Amino acid sequence: MFRIFEIIGSSLKMALAEFRSNKLRTFLSLFGITIGIFCIIGVLATVNSLQQNVQNDINSLGTNSIYIDKWAYGPNKEWWKLMKRPQMKHDEMRMLKQKVLSAENMAFKIETRDKVEYEDDIVNEVRYLGITEEFPSIQKIEVSLGRYFQQADYDQAANSIVIGYNVAEQLFVKPENALGKQIEIKGKIGNVVGLIKKQGQSMIDMWGFDNCIMMPYSFLKTMVREENGSPVIIVKARDQVPVAQVKDDLTAAMRSIRKLKPTEEDNYSLNDIEPLKEMTDGLFSGINMGGWAIAGLSLVVGMFGVANIMFVTVRERTSQIGLKKAIGARSSTILLEFLLESAFLCILGGAIGILLVFILTKVFSALFDFPIFISIGIMGLAVTICIVIGILAGIIPASIAARMDPVVAIRTK
Repeated sequence: MFRIFEIIGSSLKMALAEFRSNKLRTFLSLFGITIGIFCIIGVLATVNSLQQNVQNDINSLGTNSIYIDKWAYGPNKEWWKLMKRPQMKHDEMRMLKQKVLSAENMAFKIETRDKVEYEDDIVNEVRYLGITEEFPSIQKIEVSLGRYFQQADYDQAANSIVIGYNVAEQLFVKPENALGKQIEIKGKIGNVVGLIKKQGQSMIDMWGFDNCIMMPYSFLKTMVREENGSPVIIVKARDQVPVAQVKDDLTAAMRSIRKLKPTEEDNYSLNDIEPLKEMTDGLFSGINMGGWAIAGLSLVVGMFGVANIMFVTVRERTSQIGLKKAIGARSSTILLEFLLESAFLCILGGAIGILLVFILTKVFSALFDFPIFISIGIMGLAVTICIVIGILAGIIPASIAARMDPVVAIRTK
């Protein structure tokens, strides 16, 4: 065991000595490895960070939630048929609650866009969300100041408003000043009772809570006709109940409610997040493949560069190799020393590539307010690639060194 560590230490010293004595030659030869590792780690770190962010956003929509809508989500949909479908109705949600026992919660949502006014300040294109009581049980909403809606707000169509962070910031400069203020919405007065916690930037911002105002469905209905508010019924499955089973129950219930004949097509859609997950997984898989293709070319070039260094190194140390073999060094020891030296040189080039990626992640994270991180798994992959490339690049020069005749090698100048 001690002999192995001695060989490893000797190989590391020789690799560092090679770099110190021929900095430019070594760096240029390792440049391909640096670029290859930079491409691989850069792409994997970025894609991994994006994928993690997107998955968190998708999961926030509810992995066990179903959206009943006239529109079907996803590609290749015959929109001209979907357009003729009837809109969802609040009464249909009430009937579904009685029929579908596999659903834990149901909510009804309508929305529109319009301006919001407070004294002389106006914010345009604000999203109005009108929701029913069970909405926060399906979609998490955090109120940082004030309160959320009470049952009386829903029952009495109260003009209570919960306001998004960005809207409050534009109207009142300091968002916390929004609490208790009265704002004008579509010619009516809304009383701000709560401030939604800042959500921040998101890859998939389905609800856009930062840029919306929320109110009871019954209040928004006094300003917008239900059928013009893009109505959607949102269903949350009970724990331990498969989403597929809930969708089957909803299908049977909706066909019954709408009195569809067995030969008639469904005039509604049951949407969940699975198609969105599959689409994003395919997208990120394609990006990863592109990154590997670019990096592979760089690594091949880098491998030839390291092999060139090792050939030169073997030629320069021929007499030393002969002397070692003459005093009893085994061929396997010589082989291992040069393979380890080649691997260490590749790790050195990879370390430079990782350092460049680390610097860029800090710059991009600061500029775009989007955290990019390099996981332990990606770091381990980079080291593994460097070791494999080093062994492949050094195997031929190391074999030549291991097979040298000690007498001939000692006489070589």
